[in-house]
Amino acid sequence: MIAFTRDPGLSPGSALPVLAKSDGRLRRGDPVVTDHGPPPLSGDRARAAGHGARLRIAFVGNAPPRRCGIATFTDDLQRAVGASADVSETAIFAMRDPGGVYAWPPSVRFAIDQNDPAAYRAAADAINRGGFDVVCLQHEFGIFGGPAGDFVLGLIAALRVPLITTLHTVLDQPDAAQRSVMNAILAASFRVVVMANKGRDILIDSYGADPDRVVIIPHGIPDARFENSDRAKRKLGLAGRKVILTFGLIGPNKGIEAMIEAMPAIVAAAPDALYVLMGATHPHLLRHAGESYRDALMTRVHELGLEHHVLFINRFVDRPDLLEQIAACDIYVTPYPCVSQLTSGALAYSHGQGRAVVSTPYWHAAELLADGSGVLVPFGDPAALGRAVATLLADEPLRLAMAYQAYAASRPTVWAQTARHYVDCFLGACRQFRMVQSGPRDRAIVGQLPARSPRDCYA
Repeated sequence: MIAFTRDPGLSPGSALPVLAKSDGRLRRGDPVVTDHGPPPLSGDRARAAGHGARLRIAFVGNAPPRRCGIATFTDDLQRAVGASADVSETAIFAMRDPGGVYAWPPSVRFAIDQNDPAAYRAAADAINRGGFDVVCLQHEFGIFGGPAGDFVLGLIAALRVPLITTLHTVLDQPDAAQRSVMNAILAASFRVVVMANKGRDILIDSYGADPDRVVIIPHGIPDARFENSDRAKRKLGLAGRKVILTFGLIGPNKGIEAMIEAMPAIVAAAPDALYVLMGATHPHLLRHAGESYRDALMTRVHELGLEHHVLFINRFVDRPDLLEQIAACDIYVTPYPCVSQLTSGALAYSHGQGRAVVSTPYWHAAELLADGSGVLVPFGDPAALGRAVATLLADEPLRLAMAYQAYAASRPTVWAQTARHYVDCFLGACRQFRMVQSGPRDRAIVGQLPARSPRDCYA
């Protein structure tokens, strides 16, 4: 039996969760507060506080038109931060993967060849000469060259401005090379941003990170309006269907096999059900194995007689099309097979657009849906997955209540709010950096100087 729970204290107009307490932990149900001290600094107040000018911020990470979640995240964050009154300029220093040829937009100032150690130092020199005030590094082991991506440490060591690092992955069981890289990043960063409590716990318990430096800022989301699925279904030619959606780069780590195995039971309960699997095959998988994985999924769909109930959309969609596809679905499913996934942009976007969610309990989902704004099912259990989806499709009032709860709980994480918290961190790091810049200039030394409370990011 699956128990669906609603938050009895959540109703229209009720208080929404605060983003971070003074200990850096995310707690739902706390009343909204703007920060933990004075209100966010306007441009004039930032100058009055001693900065002297609005911030110029360099982002290091993937960027569109490269097709991956970190590229989308970096672009969204850069745009949102750039709209702040405290920021005069943003630029992306974009990673270029082997064989990647991209028509970079104006937001990309510099391209770093992943496997060229000299390119990382050149990027740091460009940042230092460019007059940037702070660097925001988007870290994922696989996007940087060298063992465990250690080429990025050359860039970090050469910086002469404070570093804020967003960790998109935090490994609880790293190998020796991964641990070494992570320890170096923790030592050099004035602040480390994670998107869930679990990430903060791992950094403190497994890596010995200074709790005062680890800040939780949840994944940002577009500020889309709440609506039922009827309009978008008509626009996309899906009227009359009950739509279940999974999107993102396709690969074996998404657990799609379990959802396909669940579909016969779902169709038996809801004959109009349609599972939309939207996304291009992951480029690394495509490079090494072609479309063999997708072909195997399609073969299984044929074996189960589900041709009219599973729709493959084999492309990477841009933001407007993605939001339309989310709006058209009744249930969003993330059947991921592994617990150690700290961040899912797909989950954040769908939850934030007010879709009922059924998910396995990987770290991000377990935290995000703990308030009852979604349903958690065991890993690798197609029967439980099918029962959960079928139950929600059959109970529209319950599904819509869950969808509204998800939408309401997500409002504090729209990109404008997420950017405000990042800018507050940037301002705090710049103040701290000015306090120590007359001393040792080596990044490893500067990064180890005592840090103030995460409260510094919100004051």
